[in-house]
Amino acid sequence: MQEGVATDSVALEAIEKLGPREKWRIVKNIAVLGIAFMIHFTAFHGTSNLQSSLHNDGSLGAYTLACIYGSLILSNLFLPVLVIRHLGCKWTIVVSFIAYMPYIAAQFYPSFATLIPSGLAVGFGGGPLWCAKCTYLSIIAEAFSVATRRKVRTEYLIVKFFSLFFVFYQLAQVLGNLISFTVLSYGESEPVNGTIESSVNVSVTCGANYAAPIHQEAHAAIDLKRPEPEQLNRLTGIFLACMGVASVSVALGVDSLKRYNMVRKSPNNGVSGMNTLIITLRQLSHKYQLLLLPIAAFIGIEQAFITADFTKSFVACGLGISYIGYAMISFGLANTVAAALTPYITKHLGRRLLILLTFVFHAALIVFMLLWTPTNEYYKYSIIVACWGLADGVWLIQINSLSGILFPGNEEAAFSNFRLWEACGSVIMYSASSFFPTFHKLLFVLGMMIVGTIGYGSIELMEHRAKRIDPGKRFEVVSQEANEN
Repeated sequence: MQEGVATDSVALEAIEKLGPREKWRIVKNIAVLGIAFMIHFTAFHGTSNLQSSLHNDGSLGAYTLACIYGSLILSNLFLPVLVIRHLGCKWTIVVSFIAYMPYIAAQFYPSFATLIPSGLAVGFGGGPLWCAKCTYLSIIAEAFSVATRRKVRTEYLIVKFFSLFFVFYQLAQVLGNLISFTVLSYGESEPVNGTIESSVNVSVTCGANYAAPIHQEAHAAIDLKRPEPEQLNRLTGIFLACMGVASVSVALGVDSLKRYNMVRKSPNNGVSGMNTLIITLRQLSHKYQLLLLPIAAFIGIEQAFITADFTKSFVACGLGISYIGYAMISFGLANTVAAALTPYITKHLGRRLLILLTFVFHAALIVFMLLWTPTNEYYKYSIIVACWGLADGVWLIQINSLSGILFPGNEEAAFSNFRLWEACGSVIMYSASSFFPTFHKLLFVLGMMIVGTIGYGSIELMEHRAKRIDPGKRFEVVSQEANEN
């Protein structure tokens, strides 16, 4: 038996002592956690989607986003295990939420002196935040499985719980961008026949043709239609209040994992910062973890592209900054649909076929964006970003779930590695925003997707060969090896 996991009889007896409605309490915890993340990231996404366009002078917005994900790299290396062991998953989430708030407040007085330090704080809070969330969901999935007397496999519950969580989480894109569009477009004239008046030659300047600011000779001539300061301050105040509500919701509405210690005992608490780094890096000794790194980096790259480059080179260039929120609403809706449907589609098609179809779909979309001639018809941008959101939702659910399925008992290190390499991808993309044209960045996204899918396919191939030798072998190789030792 794997160390730290109780026997079924002991765990079941302990769960039953909590009461017959414990299953519903677990679902309540997931719902409250998901709603809190939704409210919190309504503010974060609504703000971050505007950064590269709103703070375009000196590429302040792009550099701020790069700082967020750069500090997230360090955070994932040193902080998650250490912070979670001392605070527990619940209070790690609360404290991490608070670490995001200075970034929103800095929007009142945007400058390198305010945005860069507050961006670093977001990154340092982000590592523990996401690892705590992933660990929390994985452990209560196991508790739920015990409560149902193993009628539902734990690995399926992990996928389902991640899906339920991400349904709430992805709605943050919808709400954040809806608030952004409503506040920033108030008082503007309505579009005529689905088109936006623009002083920019959209078909020549925007989309894949958009040049990096450092190479734009006529950069000053590109009018991104900046909103009024009063509108921006009103939006910032709304988002700051959202983060405060999210922190209180988790503090008052989510149970501590101490309630389920009978299912998964906590490891030794005597972990130093250096030991945390060693634990995270030691996880790389698993060949499956190494093979998952490229696709984790790809997820960071494609999300950074849609947040910084698509919003600026496609939407802000062609329609204006206020329409970023309008276009990105479609991204959030598509993400939500993908999060809700992915477990059911996976059940019928299988993980391998679904990921293959997602790869083909996403690759075709990138090729279309490379060849598309942009227009000032705003609904077309929404269609493109919705398709991207569908693909992103599948990638996010499947690869997050794999980290929990492959490495039970080592979730903190596995999710830390996922966020670490996802952040590396984001930093690369944000840093390149000022130096490379959009055409080249789209090619880079496509290339990383190919490499990442090959890495994932290698895991499936090794599993297929292993099952030919041992037909009873399950996918979770690392878990079985741990049980045998």
